[in-house]
Amino acid sequence: MNSATAKRPQLAHLTAQLDDFRQRGTFFRLRILDDQQAPVCHYDGKQVINLASNNYLGLCNHPKLEEAAIDAIKKYGVGSGAVRTIAGTMRIHMDLEEKIAAFKGVEACVVFQSGFTANAGTVSSILGKEDFILSDELNHASIIDGARLSRAKIKVFRHKDVAHCEQLLQEIQHEPGHKLIITDGVFSMDGDIGPVAELAALAEKYGAIMMVDDAHASGVLGRNGRGSVDHFHCTDKVDIQVGTLSKAIGALGGYVCGSRDLIDYLYHRARPFLFSTSHPPSVAATCIAAFDLLEAEPERIQRLWDNTHYFKQQLTTAGFDTGGRTTPSSETPITPIIIGDGRLTMDFSRALFDAGVMATGIAFPTVPEGKARIRCIVTSEHTRTQLDQALETLTTTAKKLSILT
Repeated sequence: MNSATAKRPQLAHLTAQLDDFRQRGTFFRLRILDDQQAPVCHYDGKQVINLASNNYLGLCNHPKLEEAAIDAIKKYGVGSGAVRTIAGTMRIHMDLEEKIAAFKGVEACVVFQSGFTANAGTVSSILGKEDFILSDELNHASIIDGARLSRAKIKVFRHKDVAHCEQLLQEIQHEPGHKLIITDGVFSMDGDIGPVAELAALAEKYGAIMMVDDAHASGVLGRNGRGSVDHFHCTDKVDIQVGTLSKAIGALGGYVCGSRDLIDYLYHRARPFLFSTSHPPSVAATCIAAFDLLEAEPERIQRLWDNTHYFKQQLTTAGFDTGGRTTPSSETPITPIIIGDGRLTMDFSRALFDAGVMATGIAFPTVPEGKARIRCIVTSEHTRTQLDQALETLTTTAKKLSILT
């Protein structure tokens, strides 16, 4: 960029906002991973214990997934060449969707380019301005964006407050239009589990559509990682299940599961599906291999939970606030360390990195003001030695910054 371009005033308001971030202490730069996504890896040339990844089951670099990707490239090439509705639906895309539908115990599935587009594309396409959406106040941004794009009337209920959701339903039950209840299965910032079964019962009682975003529950909760809907035994009461292929599955993408008619409708109306080139065949093959592994190696999920329980207990013993004081209590591998102040949180994250632990600071606007935190995620592949070293670094660094006494 030349100096003349750099001085143009048209985007000066963005520079001013960045200056505000710097003043608040929440400005950050992207850290660059130099090798594989692993429990111990190198960011910005520095070896760190990685507590920031969504690679719950260590599948990002599993040999069987790598082999599947390589074989698919040799057989099908590196790209599909078109959107799904024109010329870009390959047999391997259908194989993946059929695999996911069978895994989830539903009629059909459609794969999107990301979990974000799966949520936003689904909500925005199945509802219109005469309809109503009842959404948990801590639902993921992709749900919020999809709700806004739908132009439906949005009613926000207090976090996990089923009674409040019912109150809102009662207020609109005689209004024309469809009603949709939507919740995360696992909430991404606090790690608590949504009241899926209770909300599904409400949906049935009031004739509402029930939708669950299981991005952080896929591969973590339920039989062999089938998610929160399976965990609560309410597959037959949830109309729309959204999941991700980018976290526990180890690759990239999102998916929507439900009835055949739902999926056929999304083929026709979901704009991210209609206007995005389909997955490279290597990604689809990788995901198929990942679902095979979920069925074949349930011990991975058990290791994940063993590590999670140990890590949470040690953090609590050390005196960290991991939820329950000022935020919901974490119930999953997502473990927040609540700091509160945004500047202190980012300082803590940088100090941890310097000491050899990758643990990302998250502040406003991702979380509310005063609720900044370090979000930690352990995986099935962390060793106890690695976790103990990370815990020692967390504790020592927190004491240096007077976060712990």
